[in-house]
Amino acid sequence: MSRAFLMVLDSLGIGAAPDAERFGDVGADTLGHIAEACVRGDADTKDRAGPLMLPNLTRLGLAAAARASRGKDLAGLPAMGAPRGRYGFASEQSLGKDTPSGHWELAGVPVRFEWGYFPKTVPTFPAALTGAIIRSADLPGILGDCHASGTEIIAELGGDHIASGKPIFYTSADSVLQIAAHEEHFGLERLYEVCRIAREHVEPYNIGRVIARPFIGSDASDFRRTGNRKDLAVPPPAPTLLALHEAAGGSVISIGKMGDIYAHLGTGREVKADGNAALFDTLLAETETAPDNALVLVNFVDFDMLYGHRRDIAGYAKALEDFDHRLPEFEALLKPGDLAVITADHGCDPSWPGSDHTRENVPIVAFGPNVTASDIGHRESFADVGQSLAGHLGLAPLSEGRSFLEPAA
Repeated sequence: MSRAFLMVLDSLGIGAAPDAERFGDVGADTLGHIAEACVRGDADTKDRAGPLMLPNLTRLGLAAAARASRGKDLAGLPAMGAPRGRYGFASEQSLGKDTPSGHWELAGVPVRFEWGYFPKTVPTFPAALTGAIIRSADLPGILGDCHASGTEIIAELGGDHIASGKPIFYTSADSVLQIAAHEEHFGLERLYEVCRIAREHVEPYNIGRVIARPFIGSDASDFRRTGNRKDLAVPPPAPTLLALHEAAGGSVISIGKMGDIYAHLGTGREVKADGNAALFDTLLAETETAPDNALVLVNFVDFDMLYGHRRDIAGYAKALEDFDHRLPEFEALLKPGDLAVITADHGCDPSWPGSDHTRENVPIVAFGPNVTASDIGHRESFADVGQSLAGHLGLAPLSEGRSFLEPAA
């Protein structure tokens, strides 16, 4: 039997989606704008310089997928001949541009209901909600209570948090309540407990996730978030590819934050790793040992968390080049019959105003020892990825999506 690998390059959008106007994202283009900045020299640092170099991703079809989505070539990338993988791009049907919506749709479950969101006011959270959490968690109060960048609000309020014992509550354009606290002064398990209590109290507001954001450091000059983040998500509204594969007796291996994203339903054996390099190392180790009929999933979170949201174009470019450089290590471990898919869950254009996700098409690049090259065109839903993986793994057809492994009708 064959194995399947889903590699999500978190936030690697390749041009504005057809409905980008509804989100204020017309013109957003994560990969395209990074490539243009590299050509201009705006992304030159001591660690990288010059045009964006992605020879392995281009060889497999990423540049061709981006060209099809954007209507023009990526700036500065040299031609590599005909792609050797199946390549195309997909538009999202889910009503939000958040992480769970994108991942669930990739696994065959589009989110067709509206999440709840917190308004861009100060305070942003309903007093009834924060009051209930404070009482239930026995807190002295909270700090923040606003829309904010996670790194900025920790720098601003981290000292007050340590002195007062009040955790920092903030949100973003996503359906999320984020709670930041110092791992040592507040305690990591205490933070998780507060987040579990908050998860219960946000249910009536239809909030998708409560995220624990632990940090360390002594003052604003060296506060930094740690890898002990934990996402408490609502469960998907229907069985995903992961759950269906596990129910059919298949192995599921979830690397990084995949377990949290799918609310630990069908996520099988969960393997934690912090940062893109460690995630890639873990992917290689799991690829070496994954049994036949295994579904292995990994989310490369740094693209979004460290570079997209922080509007760090040079950092994003360097992370892409680092991933590309290591890709042949993964390819060398694939066995006959294996299928690997590289895609994304939304955009997060580091050149775009603000610090939120952007509504973009995402690439689909499928490859493996027996995968024939072809242009799979514009896919109308991310669910086409799940449907294709389901067919490859011998599962019954999912209720959503159209396989790109089947010949066109």
